[in-house]
Amino acid sequence: MVTHVRAEAQGDERGALLAFLEEQRGGIRRAVLGLTDEQAASRPTASELSLGGLVKHVAEVEQHWVALAKDEPPAVQRDQSDWHEGFVLGEGETVAAQLAFWEKTAAETEAFIRAAPSLEDTFALPEAPWFPPGERVSLRWVLLHLIRETARHAGHADILRESLDGKTAFELVALEQEG
Repeated sequence: MVTHVRAEAQGDERGALLAFLEEQRGGIRRAVLGLTDEQAASRPTASELSLGGLVKHVAEVEQHWVALAKDEPPAVQRDQSDWHEGFVLGEGETVAAQLAFWEKTAAETEAFIRAAPSLEDTFALPEAPWFPPGERVSLRWVLLHLIRETARHAGHADILRESLDGKTAFELVALEQEG
């Protein structure tokens, strides 16, 4: 897994953005290393967030945005009535299954971005009260949005893991390298 972003090849903006996204994914994946599903589902802070729920959320969000960019329906459609379910492992859901879904999603994201004619290509945002009507965004915007979203939750994952068993991000990098 990537623990730092390598210098980009001259002019490889796609590669640089994808590397930054992968670096943030790695932070969340490392946060669940060595945990049982029960530990990953626990909420060790005052927050409602769990590590397993964060993995599920970021995987669903990434798949959702890439599906929208491809003009395809997202694998999981959530609205205000079930939005909270995207942050918890449901009955029969496991961290391993969520990580596998995310790995597949990440590969699809990379293939789609690398095959796109231009990062300037746009698509319409869905109708929602928080988006301006008729707004279009670029593939570059999607990548930057995914980097921001994933990085935000990687920070949450650091706090949750340290609250759960005291392991810090630095210790998890070492654990990952051992395993």
